[in-house]
Amino acid sequence: MTLDNIVVVGGGLAGSHVAAALRARGYRNALTVIGAEPHAPYDRPPLTKSVLAGEETDTSFPTDWAELGVDLRLGERAEALDLHDHLPGGALKTTRGTLPFGGLVLATGAEPVRLPGEGRQHVVRTVDDVRALRPLLRPGTHLALVGAGWIGAEVATVAAAKGCRVTVLEADRAPLAAAVGARIGAWTAPWYAEAGVTLRCGTAVASVDPGGLRLADGEFLAADVVVVGVGARPAVGWLRDSGLEIARGVVVDASLRTARPEVVALGDCAAWWSPRYGRHMVVEHWDTALKSSELAAAALLGEDVCHDPVPYFWSEQFGRMVQYAGDHRGADQVVLRGSPQDAEWAVLWLEGDRLLAILTVNRPRDLVQARRALTTGCVVDLPAAIDPGTALRDALRAP
Repeated sequence: MTLDNIVVVGGGLAGSHVAAALRARGYRNALTVIGAEPHAPYDRPPLTKSVLAGEETDTSFPTDWAELGVDLRLGERAEALDLHDHLPGGALKTTRGTLPFGGLVLATGAEPVRLPGEGRQHVVRTVDDVRALRPLLRPGTHLALVGAGWIGAEVATVAAAKGCRVTVLEADRAPLAAAVGARIGAWTAPWYAEAGVTLRCGTAVASVDPGGLRLADGEFLAADVVVVGVGARPAVGWLRDSGLEIARGVVVDASLRTARPEVVALGDCAAWWSPRYGRHMVVEHWDTALKSSELAAAALLGEDVCHDPVPYFWSEQFGRMVQYAGDHRGADQVVLRGSPQDAEWAVLWLEGDRLLAILTVNRPRDLVQARRALTTGCVVDLPAAIDPGTALRDALRAP
């Protein structure tokens, strides 16, 4: 397939790295990147950490777009997609007009979920979100934060360190319950108290009202600042009438191609088929977006590729490095290495004696060793795995 021009929709990590990968693979025809934000592509993980804390201001990728020959169009949002009926390509409708294309990359990311109500609510997804929130984090400010997930914990960490009075409200029974289950998430609850943060689990929020939050039971919680961190949804609403299959994200195969081989999707907006797990996956994390960018470029250029990583993500919260790898769905056993009262510990999820996933707290070596084993498949020697003094690699072996 010869592509005279390629359009990349999305100016984040996934889209910008695909564009660079296309050039690195020798693609020399017209290449356009459409970014809804007015900023050049930048890295997002520092937003809830060093950028929110005021320790870092610019996380832009060090890419010379002009030198790459990329037409970078910022502040331009995709609105609709028209695919040709009987030949490859089509036209992309944006807020600034229509762009024809021969090849298309969909990397529009995800959009934060907002709560109903007329009160002001902050989300933390873009650099502008962080710039709006950062000056409000002052000593004595009462910040109400909805959601004790990864983002919520990181924002609470920074706000508490700046002297805010922080209340975190979580509808589930424990922090991180949606990610790792309530039992294990509960082991992180003491971290909030240590940081001086009030944590209220089992507390649903009905609306964000002027001056605070209306809870589901009718209580009104007054707050100076409200931050909502209850998840995100793939930004694919504009594709509903495109003819592409949408199921939470853009449905693609293991090569990241849609049913139209000249259209690929990756990152937070893609639901990719995983031979490893036998289902479509939507993994909204930095590592997956980065790893898929090189493969998406190769697939668009007609190469035979397979995107099937072991999911991985990390979080820095309350002075701890928390890392997770794998997918614990289907686990029938949980193995704890160490004690949650200690500074470092880990959790292994097993199906029988087969390792499915790992969560580590300040045990990066365990994470590295398990992640490597998860890629190839392994079984676990339980007595060795339970002993935190035993190197995890010595408890893992090929099936």
